[in-house]
Amino acid sequence: MTIQQSDYLRHDGLALAQLVRHRDASPAELLEAAIAQMERVQPHINAVCWPELESARATAAAPLAQPDGPFAGVPMLLKDVALAVRGFQLTHGSRLFEGVRSEQDSELAARLRHAGFNFFGRTTTPEFGANCTSEALVYGKPTRNPWSLDHSAGGSSGGAAAAVATGIVPVAHASDGGGSIRIPASCCGLFGLKPTRMRNPMGPVNGEGWGGLGVEHVISRSVRDSAAVLDATHGADPGAPYAAPEFTGSYLELLDRAPSALRIGLITVSPSGEPVHADCIAAANDAAALCEQLGHHVEPTRLPDLDFEGFTRAMQLVVAAGTAQAVRAGCALKGVRPSLDLLEASIFTAVDFAHRHSAVDYADAIARMHGIGRRLGAFMAGYDVLLTPTLTTPPARIGRYAANRDYVTHRTDTLRYTAFLPYFNASGQPAMSVPLHWNAAGLPIGVQFAAAVGREDLLLQLAAQLERARPWFDRVSPLA
Repeated sequence: MTIQQSDYLRHDGLALAQLVRHRDASPAELLEAAIAQMERVQPHINAVCWPELESARATAAAPLAQPDGPFAGVPMLLKDVALAVRGFQLTHGSRLFEGVRSEQDSELAARLRHAGFNFFGRTTTPEFGANCTSEALVYGKPTRNPWSLDHSAGGSSGGAAAAVATGIVPVAHASDGGGSIRIPASCCGLFGLKPTRMRNPMGPVNGEGWGGLGVEHVISRSVRDSAAVLDATHGADPGAPYAAPEFTGSYLELLDRAPSALRIGLITVSPSGEPVHADCIAAANDAAALCEQLGHHVEPTRLPDLDFEGFTRAMQLVVAAGTAQAVRAGCALKGVRPSLDLLEASIFTAVDFAHRHSAVDYADAIARMHGIGRRLGAFMAGYDVLLTPTLTTPPARIGRYAANRDYVTHRTDTLRYTAFLPYFNASGQPAMSVPLHWNAAGLPIGVQFAAAVGREDLLLQLAAQLERARPWFDRVSPLA
């Protein structure tokens, strides 16, 4: 059987792999369907960068290395930040690293490959992942939202979300250091889980990302794809600086069982103190009502005082320091100095910002992050799950958060847009954006659920319950 394009778009990743195992489709046919869809939508959204079609076609034509893998033969795209794959270009969204190819696989890439995925390219991101939209100059043009081309797909995993929302792939690699899985999932009407800190491996190239803020996982259309990927990838790799609480079961197998009645804290007041858009409040209230219909107890509450301004300063320094370290490595590799010819204004000034602070300042910033984790940990004792809007406004228009400003002004602005998200990076808690609401303009408005450290199982069970109650898989963008 030759798979039709419409059939490819109707299946999630697990279902496509099942077609391969039953010989109703071949890995080569799946790959060509993905490439055809990419070629059709790419001119509109600019989601894919640095295609690696020759190697992917060779992989698809060879006998399956993992015929029993949960995603055997399924095409996959990898975010153009951090995740090394031998022979693949990895620019981190920066002109500074253009043309640089990785010399080894990261552990996460190896585990994704072992699960059966066939990598055929990268997805766009802001420069060094340090923005809430994906408009890096190295790609030539911005990544657009498949629901409205005047709006951003979000960031920093914007290309990943746009690719999934338009059906190029059913699931794509993503990462999150301050909301970068949840932002684009919300903007593009997808499911995005940020796992517990170090649930997935980050080595051997990296020890951690941004002082422990960063995690790796995927963006997907179905909850079960996200759960099955986590089953295939979770667990510490050798030499990891720390590890998530051990999980010995199967996330996928948990999905058929609804969680027991949960205590859910509903939060609609932004920690920044600024107004939250009515559409985002409506999405959270609508999700709360759905949760109550499913037997959960929802109680309006507010986050404890987390000192938004102090947190903003701390996060700015941690991100700037990590970015400056990457820039130094790139400059050494290329034999150049930082310049506006190679770096966007926000990143260029972030390097200066980092160098104007001391090691003690950085230690203070990390201590503040850890203090937030302690306060949130104590706050979570009263709830099983917290529910918030994912973003404080609907998806931003292209250019609204362009990185053509000085770093402090730019990051201060973006953190107001993402105010509900980065605290859970600081605490290491798992959190997810769930696509339950679209506004009157037809734009997706995600809602965030967060749980205690190590409780991805609870979030995934809740997500699957919500997905059954209000299915979203077939609600696809006009471009798909």
